[in-house]
Amino acid sequence: MYREGQGVAQDHAAAVEWYTLAAEQGNASGQHNLGVMYFMSNGVPLDYAEAFKWFSKAAEQGHAGSQNNLGLMYISGSGVPKNTTEAIKWWRKAADQGHPGAIEDLKRLDISHP
Repeated sequence: MYREGQGVAQDHAAAVEWYTLAAEQGNASGQHNLGVMYFMSNGVPLDYAEAFKWFSKAAEQGHAGSQNNLGLMYISGSGVPKNTTEAIKWWRKAADQGHPGAIEDLKRLDISHP
């Protein structure tokens, strides 16, 4: 609610506080959202390493959005060395769950997905 300003004044710093509490308790959505905040520099300084850390934690729990974002980080080399193999690995995991962005990214690389 704080991130989007739904029912409260938009406050990215407050959103980061709440996401951090959830993320540190192992909540995959909190981890994903905290990763987004670091990746987009919302309420915190831009920090690809922190984004990667939180996306990785959520992705390992099966969070399709974080799996997709890891693919994006690997394909672009944002905070990690460029690695197409790793990008494809994460996009396949996300695509297996029906994530539309991952499915499209695999198609762009001309990689079929069952």
